[in-house]
Amino acid sequence: MAESILRCIDLAKDYRDGGRSVSVLSGVQFDLKASERVAIIGKSGAGKSTLLNLLGGLDVPTSGYVEVSGQRMNSLSEASRCRWRNQNLGFVFQFHHLLPEFSAVEAVAMPARIAGLSRRQSLAKARELLEEVGLGDRLDHRPGALSGGERQRVAIARALVNGPGCVLMDEPTGNLDPEASEQVLAMMRALGERNTAFIVVTHDPAVASQMDRRLELRDRALHPA
Repeated sequence: MAESILRCIDLAKDYRDGGRSVSVLSGVQFDLKASERVAIIGKSGAGKSTLLNLLGGLDVPTSGYVEVSGQRMNSLSEASRCRWRNQNLGFVFQFHHLLPEFSAVEAVAMPARIAGLSRRQSLAKARELLEEVGLGDRLDHRPGALSGGERQRVAIARALVNGPGCVLMDEPTGNLDPEASEQVLAMMRALGERNTAFIVVTHDPAVASQMDRRLELRDRALHPA
């Protein structure tokens, strides 16, 4: 049986709204296997981004826990959680969040530098990944000289540079035209051989249909879709 890369047990998240408590998630159970690609769908306001933030250790649950590569995120200090996240998780958002002053290869190398690799090692890994995602001829281009699809492919390469077991994606094709979206999806299919799991939050049925498993977030919990 495939190893669990990420799982959550009885995950719940409440927020304070004035004088009352609002429950966004309750009793969420989830288990992600190595290399598995899972789509999470749901109506706007259902709590998808909240769930993704909890799975990625960007927020802490009210109760329950998230475990990534065998480590409970809740039990780590904030500094330790940041280090664990850097080495074990990748993130891709609807907007690429590439800094305008960095070239593609410098942007992809940045998480590796944060993890402690030398500049030479980081740039070598970044070049290899950019070539793998079809951007070997765009290494020195800054974001303003790249198309939307190219910028998102740089963001995906950046998410993969430290070899994470799981990459979390929040509407990765939401800001792209259909052709660029298909390029990103084709790249994700090709990256399946890296043994990396993907969790993709999406409103796009075409994106969801290409994942191995689809889950819907409704009534504060995950259900098969």
